[in-house]
Order: sequence, then structure tokens, then C-alpha cells
Amino acid sequence: MEALATDYAAMAAALEKTGDYRVLRRLVPRTLTKPPPDNSKIAILLDFETTGLDTSRDEVIELGMVKFAYSDLDEVTAVLDTFSSFNEPSVSIPPEIVALTGITDQMVSGQRIDLAAVSAFVADSNVIIAHHANFDRKFAERGWPVFIDKNWACSAQEIDWRKHGFDGSRLAYLLSGAGFFHDAHRALDDCQAQLEVLARPLPDLNKTALAVLLERARRPTIRIWAENSPFDLKDQLKKRGYRWNDGSDGRPKSWFVDVSEDLRDEEINYLKQSIYQRDVDLFTQRITAANRFSIRA
Repeated sequence: MEALATDYAAMAAALEKTGDYRVLRRLVPRTLTKPPPDNSKIAILLDFETTGLDTSRDEVIELGMVKFAYSDLDEVTAVLDTFSSFNEPSVSIPPEIVALTGITDQMVSGQRIDLAAVSAFVADSNVIIAHHANFDRKFAERGWPVFIDKNWACSAQEIDWRKHGFDGSRLAYLLSGAGFFHDAHRALDDCQAQLEVLARPLPDLNKTALAVLLERARRPTIRIWAENSPFDLKDQLKKRGYRWNDGSDGRPKSWFVDVSEDLRDEEINYLKQSIYQRDVDLFTQRITAANRFSIRA
């Protein structure tokens, strides 16, 4: 069997050498290492499978996490531990979720995600990374208080993947761009795939995707709410990058945008001159990794 594996590797290399073929390799999760290297910082990669996309009403059916160490240069140095657990929701898992994840009512029957185990796993982490943190953080904070006061980063939104030569921010695209495929859609599998993508240097930079992500996540932004802006100018706001919030989450029912701190005054002046056409007091918030994507911001 080992000889066959070597032959397959040689065949793949020969195909790639022609320049006419590109071979994807099955992702093999990185080996666990304990304890972490000296002076390491700790990150958690997190992914949920849920009964739906409504973060206020749908329920978690699976939680997967990978704990890893990273250096002062924001490079992955060791994979420390993994966590995987099912959770039985109060309703039957919708057929479309079963088709997507392969998780059935029978698989989660009687299962609960242990609060103490999650708290212990996450306690020493410096940052929580999710591929869609705006989604995952809200589920996390609803179910496990340990996540509320953690710093968070989003590997989908906080890296401009297209600028770095990828086809988009979907995890399957990113993993393919790194030369791998995996058996998605399960929480731990997706975390391990995400780790492989983040650990590798970006094609156009001499730094890892993780370094780019954490550099961006550490940078504060200012959220500006364009409350009561004229309805007929909504397309202008949308074109400029504003997003709509419907008010159902307790935040203003309004268009809003996040800008870097140095662009705060410029953006407010734009709103006053081009949108409101008068002087107006605008609600602003300082957003950091501590409250970005949170139900509190």
C-alpha cells in the first residue's frame, strides 16, 4: 500500500509538472502537539452547524473547535486540541439541513454540548476565529457566556480573498486554492480546513493568511449609523458600502457602515452634505475585536 501511495504522489507530481493539470489532495488534519511552544498565544477556530440561519431563534446541532498556538509573527506553531459535540435541538432537524450536513435526528438524540467542557476548552484563548463570525458569534454568545468577552475575528469578511487571487471567500474555494479538498459540511472538518488555509502564506504576500486576518481584526473601526436617511437615497448608500439593519436585534433600524478611525470625519461630512444636506447628529460606535460581530454591538 505504501508503494502505491508513492506511485500516486509521483503521478500527481508528473501531471502538475505539465502545467495542464492541477491535482487536489485530500486534506489530512494536522497532528496534535502538546504542550504549546513557549511564549505562544492561543486561538480557537470555531464552527457551528444549526437548524437554520436565524441567529435569534434557530438552534445549534453541532459545535466543532480546533485550538492552536501562534507566534508573535502570527504564524501557526502547533495544533493543541480539538472539540466536537452534537446537540439535540427542540425541533426536528429540517430536511435541507440534513441534506447539507448529513446530521440526522438520530445522531443528535440525547446529546448536549457540555457547558463546562466548552468553557475549559476556550478559557485560555486570545482570539476566537470563525469563517462567518457575524453568524457564529451570536450563536456562541447565546449558549456559552465564556465567548462574550473574547476577541473575535472573521476569516471570511476580514481578508479580501479576491484581492489575493482566490475565486471568493467560500471555504471550499479557499481550500481548493491551497491545493486540497475535504469532506465538508461538518463543524470540525470545516475548522481543520480553515486552519490549513490560514496557516499558509498568501500567494502575493510574504505572510500567512492568519497574519493578515489578525492584523485587520486588531484595527478598531467606527460604525456610523445613518438613521432616518432619505429613502430615495438608499441605493446611493448601498453603493457606498452601507448595510441595512432591520432593528429586530435591538440596534437602530437604519443603514450603517464601518470605516477606519481616520476616515470617521470624512464619512460624517459625506452624510451631512450628500445624504441629509444639513447638519445632523449621528450615532457612532467604536468597534474592536472585543465587540465586533457581537449581539452587543
